[in-house]
Amino acid sequence: IDRLLAPKVLTKFKKYDKGGAHKIKDIGQHDNLIIKGNNLLALHTLKKRYGGKIDLIYIDPPYNPDSKANTFCYNNTFNRSTWLTFIKNRLDVAKFLLKRDGVLIVAIDENEQAHLGVLLKDMFADHDVHCITIVHNPRGIQGTNFSYTHEYAFFVIPQGKKSIGDRKIEQKDVQWRNLRDNGGESLRSDAKNCFYPIIVKDDVIIGFGDVVPSEENPQTQTVKVGSKYLVYPIDPEDIQRKWRYARQSVDEVHHLLRAKKTKTGYEIEIGKDFGTYRTVWQDPRYDSNEYGTKLVKSLVPGCKFDFPKSLYNVYDCLYAAVGNKKNAIVLDFFAGSGTTAHALLQMNKDDDGNRKFILCEQMHYVDSITRPRVHKVIENNGAGSLVYCELADANQEFIEQIQAAKTANELNKIWQDMRDKAFLSYKIDPKKINLAEADFAALSLKDQQHFLIEVLDKNMLYVPL
Repeated sequence: IDRLLAPKVLTKFKKYDKGGAHKIKDIGQHDNLIIKGNNLLALHTLKKRYGGKIDLIYIDPPYNPDSKANTFCYNNTFNRSTWLTFIKNRLDVAKFLLKRDGVLIVAIDENEQAHLGVLLKDMFADHDVHCITIVHNPRGIQGTNFSYTHEYAFFVIPQGKKSIGDRKIEQKDVQWRNLRDNGGESLRSDAKNCFYPIIVKDDVIIGFGDVVPSEENPQTQTVKVGSKYLVYPIDPEDIQRKWRYARQSVDEVHHLLRAKKTKTGYEIEIGKDFGTYRTVWQDPRYDSNEYGTKLVKSLVPGCKFDFPKSLYNVYDCLYAAVGNKKNAIVLDFFAGSGTTAHALLQMNKDDDGNRKFILCEQMHYVDSITRPRVHKVIENNGAGSLVYCELADANQEFIEQIQAAKTANELNKIWQDMRDKAFLSYKIDPKKINLAEADFAALSLKDQQHFLIEVLDKNMLYVPL
């Protein structure tokens, strides 16, 4: 097990930016990173460089559906106990990489949601675990009794800390209310520092006057002074009330205020463009077909990738955790088509941030879909770069050759090469294995492949550093 999880050699470095691809020799200190290879071994390889430095881990692992119609591109045929072990092994090392105040987000659907929740609460006992429902397919996926329109995202955050920022509220959805207080304890005499003029010019709030001395009493709510208007917290019954914010704190909410013109002057209103995240997320932009499949194909024409996440589904998850951390490092070790990297690059573009991503993906589409997609976004944005590299293959190269073989003759040639170059299991004597024997020849091609894969030492899939 020590040899299996020891750091591996990284190779085939190449840097991609708006100018194209460039050969380099190392990861570099400030670049985004995409690693091709087994994600468990890639995570252990990153431990020394990134231990305790990751602000956010976002993963979208295999959902392990109980269905023969499963169309995911990667191996997704785990039974439940094996699936949970598969996830736990990766979260063990991921937890080591995460900062003490870092956040973990795991996307999942109904198949393993309950069991994953128990695992997360067990592994992160000193964290709060919140399960968020996200409506990602409003048309629904037909089941026997129900049509599924949603999936889940577990947010694992340190206990007692404000780790999740405020959600954005679109301007059209902002709810406005009068800045002038009303009801109990809303009079001028209840808070003297809350009675002052708000200065309006050309229908825009341009500043705030001083607190009005108690002996001075404006006669009307809006007083015109030259080209400016002074608006006081006086209600329609001419009762002197107070603003909701004291003079010393109102500047902090200036951007949330507006002047609303009336027949007699102006009313001052406040509307918050942010709010606390809710536990059910609904937005047309979460549609995985419109903003997932079609979006990926527009960036990488002709690609075949089933069920990529909506860009905005992932964007909003990431924004909740690192929207206010412009230098955050985000890790995704189930990279898929690269939606996490795309969302992070879009976030940087939106707020001039400098967040970095690390992606890990084992499947070959990482070089035909994931990397080209992310590089295309960088080119379109005209900024940023990424470094692509791979875990250096040892026995993994033979596994891929075996899986790609179409005939027994091809397998026999691979075996001849394996005897000379592969790291073989201590359980076998290569001199006693003859693929020409009748017993072996009688096996199906699938069983022959399985046998040769079992002959290999799995501790040596990749070259140890």
